[in-house]
Amino acid sequence: MATQTESLHHERKVLRYQLGPRIIHAMLASSFLALLITGMMLVWGPLAPLAAGGLSRWIHRAGAIVFMLIPVAYLFFDRPAAKELLWDSFHYDRDDWNWLTHMYSYFLGYAKKMPPQGRLNAGQKLHHAGVVIFSAVMVGSGIIMWAAKGSFTPNTLAITAMLHDLSMLVLTVLLVGHLYFTYVYGALQGMVKGYIPEVEARLEHSKWVESMPDQAPWIVEE
Repeated sequence: MATQTESLHHERKVLRYQLGPRIIHAMLASSFLALLITGMMLVWGPLAPLAAGGLSRWIHRAGAIVFMLIPVAYLFFDRPAAKELLWDSFHYDRDDWNWLTHMYSYFLGYAKKMPPQGRLNAGQKLHHAGVVIFSAVMVGSGIIMWAAKGSFTPNTLAITAMLHDLSMLVLTVLLVGHLYFTYVYGALQGMVKGYIPEVEARLEHSKWVESMPDQAPWIVEE
């Protein structure tokens, strides 16, 4: 028979994402999709006819502006969370390295016997780090091609364009992986509503849940 504590864990939900980060996530997702779709129209022959008239180029630039405002929005909404997210994305402890050696199990949908993790598991840390690094390369190269191309040689611009496209390709692969794990672990509700069942939080982020006060205001009864 399940204990009272176990039953309570099934009934409670944990606030995983505040409203600010959820708004920023929506900004990031929408601007990235705008960049991806219009970028493909600009560089891929079969979609080139859809770019006629220059509208796709303007949408691409508008998406780029929103994309570049993401760090500013993060600092505006929740600076401590932004700092914590950046720190966690590039720092790994023994449990993280052990998690990575068993990542194949997580990939297949088995999270029960994975090493304990904090607010981000090691896979999420790799994902976030990749997004930060390749977004910086994409933004930097995009700014050069947009506003400073007259200051560089054709060869330099060609290399810049290649870096821009390769960065976008890596980010697209990361997006596909993100969508896959979101589907496998039913994680969409956390980003839409902010809350996730405590039992799921303990399964995937036990160290994070254990670090919370028992009567924390971000734990509510269902």
